[in-house]
Amino acid sequence: MQPGGTAVRAVRGAIQVDRDDPTFIAAGTGELVAEVMRRNELDVEDLISIVFTVTPDLASGFPASAARDLGLTDVPLLCATEIAVPRAMERVIRLLAHVQTDRPRSAIRHVYLRGAARLRPDLAA
Repeated sequence: MQPGGTAVRAVRGAIQVDRDDPTFIAAGTGELVAEVMRRNELDVEDLISIVFTVTPDLASGFPASAARDLGLTDVPLLCATEIAVPRAMERVIRLLAHVQTDRPRSAIRHVYLRGAARLRPDLAA
């Protein structure tokens, strides 16, 4: 990256939802995406792509559909299921967003909301 220029950065985030319900998945996805964008001062034009994953117990809705409903219609979106690790936290939506930004890597703000803050307490503050 040139000084003062832009670079591709990755932003991580996660949120735990209360239950497997399309409304809860959509609301949680919306909250997570909005907070990632707010904390990193991003506009929709800064988004390159977003990969969403859900724990195996969330099967009633696609986070990508919720993101499209938020207006991310021309951003490539992908959903996948997390591996089923025994005793792993349940009902978690995660995202990995690729963004174009002038922020250095050290200034990227990863977002862990609700119960998912326990996944990365070092980043959740």
